[in-house]
Amino acid sequence: MKRNYYLVILIFLIFFVCSFLTNILGPIIPDIINSFQLSLTLTALLPFSFFIAYGLMSIPSGMLVERFHEKPVMLIAFVLAFCGSLSFALYPDYSMALVSLFLIGTGMAMLQVAINPLLRTAGGEENFAFNSVLAQLVFGSASFLSPMVYTGMVQQLKNVTAESSSLMTGLAKLIPPDMEWVSMYWIFTLVTVLMLLVIGLSRLPRVEIPPEERIGIWKTHRELFRKRIVLLYFLGIFCYVGSEQGISNWISKFLLDFHGLDPQSIGARTVGYFWGAMTVGCLLGLLLLKLFDSRKILIAFCSLAMLSLVFALSGSARVAVYAFPMMGFFYSVLWSVIFSLALNSLEQHHGSFSGILCTAIIGGAVVPLIIGWIGDLLNLKIGLLFLFLTLGYIFSIGFWAKPLITNKTINKS
Repeated sequence: MKRNYYLVILIFLIFFVCSFLTNILGPIIPDIINSFQLSLTLTALLPFSFFIAYGLMSIPSGMLVERFHEKPVMLIAFVLAFCGSLSFALYPDYSMALVSLFLIGTGMAMLQVAINPLLRTAGGEENFAFNSVLAQLVFGSASFLSPMVYTGMVQQLKNVTAESSSLMTGLAKLIPPDMEWVSMYWIFTLVTVLMLLVIGLSRLPRVEIPPEERIGIWKTHRELFRKRIVLLYFLGIFCYVGSEQGISNWISKFLLDFHGLDPQSIGARTVGYFWGAMTVGCLLGLLLLKLFDSRKILIAFCSLAMLSLVFALSGSARVAVYAFPMMGFFYSVLWSVIFSLALNSLEQHHGSFSGILCTAIIGGAVVPLIIGWIGDLLNLKIGLLFLFLTLGYIFSIGFWAKPLITNKTINKS
């Protein structure tokens, strides 16, 4: 079919917004702990509430897309994200945070299920690995920007005076004392309203999804879950998202606990650099995917990510501040390579398979919780050692993956 570049651009914009809303938790976790006096385990329930929505809602969301098509589902998703953001902005306490994050997570799950098969269809199956890495680049750039916005907002709100802008003065009146970080949820509320306007006013071109890309009924999903290859890739996505969130959510807290570094400046900046490095890594990944088999790239980048983790946990404060962002650099292509290898390993039912893979994003709920639990029992550094298990599984994919369609390289052209 004719490639639909307008739709590809819209999908990239949605990836940007999803990332901006999703990956702020890491930088603000020390503030949350301080504001609500939480243990590491209770803190980990916050990302758990967000990512558990993927496990519960991804497959049902896929069926909604099948019945009502993409635009209505996207609008519902952003309405849920709006409700989640506004509710916590108005009533910032721990219980509301859990509800808010579940609502936002549900919206993000609906968007992920809707846009991934669309990206494969609109951009071309043979370009899916390339476009997925490009989407990851957009995702990483928003995650880099989000902590920087947080740092700027906190610093400005702490220094609000009579001479400050009316916008900052008004915002300061809306948030509780010493909880400047809550301002991010007012920003999220505004962003979701803007996305509702963009999608609502856009005349989305209709993309005819081939039968193998459509979301199937429950019977189709049960059949897929009986396939060994589906379970293997489900675990792969589970481990990747768990590894990504397991490190990004705890960077700032680790630097505070073990090196005494300020979470609102150095901690947030390091998390931002983690996502920024992921963006830069995506640029290199785009080039490498045109030169080498994606499985070889997966093996190399995963190995270097594990090496970076060794330096981050065992090095000095200066080493850790550099090693954590390097992990982001080497994480950069893992998601897109695993996802494209998975979809390109089945001849049919790609829509249903995409829903199953998005369900595996529940790894972002489970792995940070395990790390926090171990951190409460022992310490956070030992808890982070759990990531060697998840990264080790990702490393193994490069050896056993046998896709039906491999990524298009210059030699193959």
